[in-house]
Amino acid sequence: MKRSLLFVIAAVALAACAPKVEQKTFIYEGNPIVKDKYTADPAPMIASDGRLYVFCGHDECFEDRPGYEGKYGFNITEWLCYSTEDMKTWTDHGVVMKPTDFSWAVGEAWASQAVEGPDGKYYFYVSTQCGDPDCKAVGVAVADRPEGPYADAIGKPLILDSMTDNGPRGWWNDIDPTVMIDDDGTPWMCWGNGTCFLVKLNRNMVELDGDIITLPMENYVEGPWLYKRDGHYYNVYASMGPGRETISYAMAENVEGPWKFMGELSGMAEDSFTIHPGVIDYMGKTYLFYHNSTLSLDGYGPATGRRSICVDEMVYNADGTIRPVVQTKAGILN
Repeated sequence: MKRSLLFVIAAVALAACAPKVEQKTFIYEGNPIVKDKYTADPAPMIASDGRLYVFCGHDECFEDRPGYEGKYGFNITEWLCYSTEDMKTWTDHGVVMKPTDFSWAVGEAWASQAVEGPDGKYYFYVSTQCGDPDCKAVGVAVADRPEGPYADAIGKPLILDSMTDNGPRGWWNDIDPTVMIDDDGTPWMCWGNGTCFLVKLNRNMVELDGDIITLPMENYVEGPWLYKRDGHYYNVYASMGPGRETISYAMAENVEGPWKFMGELSGMAEDSFTIHPGVIDYMGKTYLFYHNSTLSLDGYGPATGRRSICVDEMVYNADGTIRPVVQTKAGILN
């Protein structure tokens, strides 16, 4: 406990000394949201300043043939952040963190999520590659501001491969963390590829506070998004469609289950094998963030390993179930 707090204090001090970078803004013109670089795995968050922040990975494009073959596929090198207060004008906050900012990590900026803790600080949960032992791992970083910069909060992985059952996916099932703070202040973290894991966190946001359990989720692949709304718990996640990932969801009255499979929420993303949901209520509406692979940059056409974040409106029925979401190019343009 004391060691964790020392890491938090040191991380916040480093963030406070970081120089400010001039930020650029752009106007939303439909999907994809960001049109000057490839982005993936969107994770929305509303901060205490009232702005909506979206964190995502940077899918880098190198000089190679179109596609995602070899080392150039899914080359996600850093985490980015964008924000808005009206869903129209967006601010590009640039890079908030890189995998190598963790002393124990060696690369891969896979899916992430930031949440505001009870202490007013922002905690950034990420999936990356651990160096020793060599495995996928979940890390946690901390910052004073939602846009960072973030620094390692505990100096070691929060979740390692040795802590979970490998299951059908093998050694890389510990990815895609999502964190929800319940009404009573209890933080819960859910994650996993092939197997959906759940654990209660300590209220300091950087320690486990119980055993890791498995949540049976029908047609579950990866990318869970855990949240609570109007007394219902939701898990929105990547499922398998006819050849590529889709988005499905489940509902529960208790976060530990039992969970009821509610079916497919949205279909396959255009030109992309993967899809990654993020759900948020903002300004009286609910938004579903996801990614596709429709963007072309620098002469390179769409490719499944070069993705782009998108957003469409999501609507609930009176009983709390969700209406199917159609992915559109217009997005939320009125």
